[in-house]
Amino acid sequence: MSYLGALLAIEQPPVTHKAIDVCGGPAILCQINYTSVVATLVSIAVTVAFSFWVASRVDARRPGKFQMVFEFIMDYARNQLKTVMGTEPPAIALPLALTLFFYILIANWIGFFPIPEPFTPANTDFNQTLAMGLLVIVVVQWYSVRVLGFRGYLRRFTKPFELPLPARIAYIPLNVLEELVKPITLSLRLFGNIFAGAVMITLIASIGLFYLPAVQNVPTIIVGSVLLAIWKAFDVLFIGFIQAFIFMLLTVIYFGMGREGLEHEHAH
Repeated sequence: MSYLGALLAIEQPPVTHKAIDVCGGPAILCQINYTSVVATLVSIAVTVAFSFWVASRVDARRPGKFQMVFEFIMDYARNQLKTVMGTEPPAIALPLALTLFFYILIANWIGFFPIPEPFTPANTDFNQTLAMGLLVIVVVQWYSVRVLGFRGYLRRFTKPFELPLPARIAYIPLNVLEELVKPITLSLRLFGNIFAGAVMITLIASIGLFYLPAVQNVPTIIVGSVLLAIWKAFDVLFIGFIQAFIFMLLTVIYFGMGREGLEHEHAH
């Protein structure tokens, strides 16, 4: 069977995620998308195993090439945090950003392999990406209150700070709305790109499987299979990396935004 046929035989388009009822109540509370749960658990297990493997490879006396690449990623994230925040980042910011980066990257890259059900790529489920988005925003809100104090935290919602107070009050609804939509936009960006890529791979495989054999030309089928494999590698490996990087970068930016108004709070 060609790569096209293997893809269609194993992979299914992630249009829906099969759910099971665990308590007989409302769907939002009692239904679990078990395919997403399986994919999440597998991705977590691989991420944890990868973390232990990285720890075993780190040697301060004889750093290898892999360690140099890993330290480059850490230094880049740390420098971005310092640039955005203007100070040394909090202890939780860098570990959170890097953990999410590697988890999302691994969860996306696992999708390169044609794994059968009940495994469905974790980030093709909006529930999964929304949970990560909410986690980031909740931690950022906690950090903002800790840095600014409750009074300074409320002052954040009156920006831009250079305007007179009556004008700033008029901006409060917009600032509150901006904060509320952050987890939605953060999660939708990741979900939309990964979901669309998975659907496109299935569509390309379907077209190739149904139309290429009609030509009765084996080389054509081989070429189609190779092209599909190249497209899947580009979509899963490259786009998957870009989306993980963007999620990490936005996490860093949101931590920086959590300090907005600090200088004005000190001035008061």
